[in-house]
Amino acid sequence: MSPKPETPLLDRVHAPADLHHLSDADLARLAAELRAETISAVSQTGGHLGAGLGVVELTVALHAVFDAPRDKIIWDVSHQCYPHKILTGRRDRMPTLRQKDGLSGFTKRSESPYDPFGAAHSSTSISAALGFAVARDLGGACETGHGDAIAVIGDGAMSAGMAYEAMNNAGHLKKRLIVILNDNEMSIAPPVGAMSTYLNRLYTEAPFQDFKQAAKGAVSLLPEPFREGARRAKDMLKGMTMGGTLFEELGFSYIGPLDGHDLGQLLPVLRTVRQRATGPILIHVLTKKGKGYAPAEDADDRGHARTKFDVVTGQQKKSPSNAPSYTKVFARALLQEAAEDPRICAVTAAMPDGTGLDLFAERYPSRCYDVGIAEQHGVTFAAGLAAGGMRPFCAMYSTFLQRGYDQVVHDVAIQRLPVRFAIDRAGLVGADGATHAGSYDVAYLANLPGFTVMAAADEAELKHMVATAAAHDEGPIAFRYPRGEGTGVEMPERGEVLEIGKGRVIREGKGVAILSFGTRLSEVMSACEALGARGITPTVADARFAKPLDRALILRLAAEHEALITIEEGAVGGFGSHVAQLLAEEGVFDSGLKYRSMVLPDVFIDQSSPADMYATAKLSAADIEAKVLSVLGVGAIRSDSA
Repeated sequence: MSPKPETPLLDRVHAPADLHHLSDADLARLAAELRAETISAVSQTGGHLGAGLGVVELTVALHAVFDAPRDKIIWDVSHQCYPHKILTGRRDRMPTLRQKDGLSGFTKRSESPYDPFGAAHSSTSISAALGFAVARDLGGACETGHGDAIAVIGDGAMSAGMAYEAMNNAGHLKKRLIVILNDNEMSIAPPVGAMSTYLNRLYTEAPFQDFKQAAKGAVSLLPEPFREGARRAKDMLKGMTMGGTLFEELGFSYIGPLDGHDLGQLLPVLRTVRQRATGPILIHVLTKKGKGYAPAEDADDRGHARTKFDVVTGQQKKSPSNAPSYTKVFARALLQEAAEDPRICAVTAAMPDGTGLDLFAERYPSRCYDVGIAEQHGVTFAAGLAAGGMRPFCAMYSTFLQRGYDQVVHDVAIQRLPVRFAIDRAGLVGADGATHAGSYDVAYLANLPGFTVMAAADEAELKHMVATAAAHDEGPIAFRYPRGEGTGVEMPERGEVLEIGKGRVIREGKGVAILSFGTRLSEVMSACEALGARGITPTVADARFAKPLDRALILRLAAEHEALITIEEGAVGGFGSHVAQLLAEEGVFDSGLKYRSMVLPDVFIDQSSPADMYATAKLSAADIEAKVLSVLGVGAIRSDSA
């Protein structure tokens, strides 16, 4: 157990208003204590570390200068919000971070008035802040009052089109709005694209460095007698370097770059902006992800996400597992297919490590594309690749693919282009909670004409589905798989191409049939063991496909059993709904079949362990056992998740 850091100044801070009475020197000492406290807290719970360490000084400066919660500080993505939570009255609850009934790992409106807008996905902050600014000027009712609206957005998040849509709108409306560009040259993976190059040029061009002390871009903040001369000097400088800045063309006054770890730069600029800004203004701040903690600074991902760790060594505490992760199984299977087919290429959106495509990029760099945080573009880019004769695999988390849904419909499905969607983090994901739960992809993909939708029951099935997708050229195809390790089944040397729309029977029984879609199959088999002790032997089948359905299998199960139960790790409107539609169309219900569908409940489930979340969702083995007994009219049992 690492010793708790000494934090005499932080111990006196119970709310952001307490910072208003500290000297600048004390604020610098407070920042050092806050960094140590953040490291200590995350070492005990795990969570996002590097992003928070990169904004410690910025967090202190914002709360020292502005008046939260009247002033709305909106953290984009908000995985950097742990220092903010510590300063806003939640320090004593940090040991509950990302645990059941504990603090969220992101900002959350229901958690604190200091979290004016919830976030966990990228690039929403400027739009939300502009909404607050307009509501303020229109006299909107707000319990905490209306002051300034401040969006803190990372350079990685600036690769998403939504950020520019918001800036374009803000520049047009000319509302007082403060955007802080937290430029750490990294989101989760190193940034890609022209925007990263542009930002790098802004702070490496020598004339801009020389002009920093003149507070370039802040002409509108100067007293009137000095404005014209400063404007001429600034225009001349712009003409000498790059002919203008993108942000100013969008209607923002631009200040920066500033050293985001130097309170001597941050505090005076923020104070000046607060006093004098009238329209939209962007403050460009340079920070270092993982700042102040060597194990994070030295890591490839700058300490983005960590399990519990030893503060002194940085060594993470990971439980051993003999089974490979689903993500690694996908990555290795894709490499096998790509070795034999030069048309196979891969697309991801700022998640090469998370989706396993870092391995693909090492082997086939000319066929792997990280498009940045730009899922819409990534989907249509993959559609273009498919139309051009390639076989693209578009690898995204389920919850992130939601952002590209119109492109899935308009650019892929309608044109029947054979884009292969590898959907990681399907189902409930644990500590990241509702914002990252892959609950809806089956429902939002299986309703599209011509789409093939698969779910792997285990890691061996996933390998077969990669091979199936690689061979499928008849239209778009998707396969989903969860976060974490597989079940430990024996792995085939190569994946086999599955017959489209055909499931498999795992065991024959009688009375009731259970048709599973996805990795709940292991829970189904556990439930069947318990049911066997009662003399109940269900038939168990793995559907494999939600679309097209295995009509012959489903109708046989319905005809030969008293009851049919479907189970899936998805929301209402998914696999079970399609099965019900088939049974209704075929008039099966008229024969007296008892049909039940076990799906995720119609609520957002907060963070906990995946096992706890599935128990809350009533999809555990005990819940499956109880459902079988109920539908057969056998005496009910107590569910472990009740």
